[in-house]
Amino acid sequence: MASTLALLDSRALRGTVTDRVPQSVRELWADFDPRQEALEVEVIREWREEGGVFRHVRFLVGTFKGKSARMTAIYGCPSAVTEKLPGVMHIHGGGQRAFLHEVKFLVARGYAALSVNWGGTAGKAPFNSVEGAQPGDPNTDWGAVDPSQLNVPGYNSMLPGPKQFFEDREHPKNNNWYLLTLGCRRGLTFLEQQPEVDPRRLGVHGYSMGGNLTMYVAGTDDRVRAAVPGVGGQGWRWEPHPFVGGVAQQEQVKGDVDVFRRTLSFESYAPLIRCPVLHRSATNDHHGWMDDVYRTNALIPGQPTRYCWSPHLGHRLTPEVAVGMPLWLDQYLKDGPAVPETPRSELTLQTSDRIPAFRVTPQPAWPVARCDIYYSIDPDPRARFWRSADVVRAGDVFTAKLPLHTLDAPLFAFANVYHTLPQPLSLALLPGHREPVRELCLSSLLHCRSDQELREAKTATTAARGPVIDDFSRGLRDWYQLNAGNLAHQQTWTRKLTDPLWRGPADAKLILTLKLPKTNRLSFVVQLNEWRSYRGKRSTFVCEREIPGADTAQSLTLGLADFVSAEGPLRSWSEVDQFGICASFAERGAAAKPPPVWHGPALVLTRLEWSH
Repeated sequence: MASTLALLDSRALRGTVTDRVPQSVRELWADFDPRQEALEVEVIREWREEGGVFRHVRFLVGTFKGKSARMTAIYGCPSAVTEKLPGVMHIHGGGQRAFLHEVKFLVARGYAALSVNWGGTAGKAPFNSVEGAQPGDPNTDWGAVDPSQLNVPGYNSMLPGPKQFFEDREHPKNNNWYLLTLGCRRGLTFLEQQPEVDPRRLGVHGYSMGGNLTMYVAGTDDRVRAAVPGVGGQGWRWEPHPFVGGVAQQEQVKGDVDVFRRTLSFESYAPLIRCPVLHRSATNDHHGWMDDVYRTNALIPGQPTRYCWSPHLGHRLTPEVAVGMPLWLDQYLKDGPAVPETPRSELTLQTSDRIPAFRVTPQPAWPVARCDIYYSIDPDPRARFWRSADVVRAGDVFTAKLPLHTLDAPLFAFANVYHTLPQPLSLALLPGHREPVRELCLSSLLHCRSDQELREAKTATTAARGPVIDDFSRGLRDWYQLNAGNLAHQQTWTRKLTDPLWRGPADAKLILTLKLPKTNRLSFVVQLNEWRSYRGKRSTFVCEREIPGADTAQSLTLGLADFVSAEGPLRSWSEVDQFGICASFAERGAAAKPPPVWHGPALVLTRLEWSH
C-alpha cells in the first residue's frame, strides 16, 4: 500500500475500523488505498504548445453514497521524452482552479505535471472550471458529497449532513479535508500511472488551501518525495491563542475537538511526513500563522525542512521566496543543486550591555548577498510589526542588537538570508513575475523569549519613543508594496503604527513629507483591528486628497477627523494596525470607481512623523 499507514494490520485495511470513530490519522486512512480502484480516465482535450503535450482530463475519485465523484485536471509533459520524468502535482487554493500556467511552468523545467481541480463543481461551469476549459466541457463533479467551497461549513465540522460522507453520525470523514485529500491522492495515482513518469520521483506543491492539502497528502502518502506547502498547512487551528487583549483561533470546530485534533489537525499529520518539506509563506499570513508553522514542522521526523518568509506581507510571496519551490523540487526530484541549510541563528539576552543580540551564520554553499534581521514584541503573528534591526556583517556572520522599550511583552526574532543563485531563474510563466530571480530567501528558525525571561535577564530598555515614525533613509524596509511599479494602482503599506514604539498619541496628527512632481489624487488609509477581533471591530478609514505637483518636497498634515468611514471620523490611533498610501484604493465590495490615472513620476516618501 502506497501509504505511511502500512503498519496497520490486515484487519484494519479490510475496513473493520470504520465501525467506530477513528481516533488517529492512521485509523482514519486505514481503509483507503489510492491505487485500488480504476481511475476511468477521460481525455477531454489534448493539444501541443510551447514544447509540451497537454491534456484536459477527468478521473474517478471514488463512489460515495452510491454516486461517483470525478475530478478534472490539467496534465502536461515535455513533447520530447527520452527517459522517465519526475512528476509534480499542483494543488490550487481556495476560490481558484486547476491552472495551465502552473503545468506549463513545470513542464518547461522538465517535469510531468498535474494540476487538480478540486474546487470545481458540476453545474456551475465556468465557475472554477480548469484554466482554458471550453463551453460544454465537463467539470469536477463530487456527486452526492460536496467538499468544495459551496459547502464552507464542512471545513471545520465533523457533523453529519446531506452533502457529507455520513448523514447519520458524527465522523472525521464528514470533514471536507478528508475528501479533498482523498481526491488529491487519487491525483497522485493518475500522475504515477502516466507512461513517461517515474513513480519513485513524485512531488506536491500547493498554495493557501492547496498548502493545507499539500501537508495532508504528504502526511498520508509515502509516494511523495518532496513537498512545498505555501501560506497554509499549520497545526493548532482549533486551539485558542491568548493575545494581548483577548483570545483568537482559526477554527471553531463543530464536533468532538479531541477527535478533530487527532485525526484532522496538521500537528497530527506532521509526524507521519516522510519527505523533505520547504514552507513558503508571509510573516503576517492569516491562513498559516507563522509561529504555528514552526511548531508544526518541528514535528516532522528526520526530514530536511526549510522556511522562506516574505517580510511584512500577508498571503503573498516575494520573488525571492517564490523561487524556493522549483529549487526544492529540483534538488529532491532531479538531483539538482542542494539548497543551502537553514541558517544557524542565536538569540542572546546575556550581553555586556544587556541589550538582546541576534547572531546569524548562514551556510555559504551559495554566496550570501545579505541578511535581514527582524524582531517584534507583538504576540499576534497576523498583525505584528516586524522591526528591522541594524545588521553588522563580519565575513559571513551577521549580528544585530534588538533594543527594547519595555519588558512587559515577549520578544520574537528571526532572520532572512538572501543567497545568490548559481544562475538566474525565470518565473515568467507564473503570474506577476517578469524579471529573472537572482536570489533565494532562506529564513532562520523563529526565536522567542517571554517577558519573564527578559526581566530575569535584567534586559536593558534602551529604545525610546519619538515623533519620527520613518525618515526613509533605509528606503521602504519597514513597508510593503502592492502592485509595485504600476503607479496608477500602487499601494504602500506599513504596520509600524501598531507597534507601541510608534503608536500615535491621543491628540497627535500625522505629518507626511513627500515629493510629487505632478498633481495626483492619493488615498491615505488606516485600518483598525486588522485581525484583532478580540480587541475591537475591524474598520477602515480613508482620507482622499488631491496633491498638487511641486518641484520640491511638501508636507501634508492629517488629523483624526480627516480619516472617515461610513460610521464617521476616526476617533483614536490606539487600534490602528495598518497605514497605507494608495494611488488607488477601494474596499472589497465597494462600488466601482473610475479607472485611476497617474500623472508623472512615482511618489517619493521622505518623512512620516507625529505632531501635536
